[in-house]
Amino acid sequence: MTPPDTHQRIQMHANPRRVRVLYQNHVIADSDDVIVLEEEGLHPVQYFPRGDVSMEYASKTDRRTTCPYKGEASYYTLLMEGVFAENVIWSYEDPIEGMEALRGRVAFYPDKVQIYELASDERDAPAIDKGDPAVA
Repeated sequence: MTPPDTHQRIQMHANPRRVRVLYQNHVIADSDDVIVLEEEGLHPVQYFPRGDVSMEYASKTDRRTTCPYKGEASYYTLLMEGVFAENVIWSYEDPIEGMEALRGRVAFYPDKVQIYELASDERDAPAIDKGDPAVA
């Protein structure tokens, strides 16, 4: 059941720009299908389709948190080139009613990775080398 004030607290909209995530100088997410979630009192969060993220660098952890407005979040740690970023990715794998748009998407803590939007003239720019998962 959706908490009564969810739609007052949370707004979602499509990001009109292509967005990338950089970790250890490698693009690990590249998408033109990003949802921006704006929650009252918090910074906006960009949610990427899981298929646009290099999840081969991510390992699911035991960490779980619960948000009354979105549901239970699962977390993932990144490992690339011997460098860990613990619980840097999260996902609402079974979001509550009204938040179904988050299903199949992941978000990143921006203090652990670099998240950036491409300018409109860079829309079709090729992605930076995503690296070799065998290096992880």
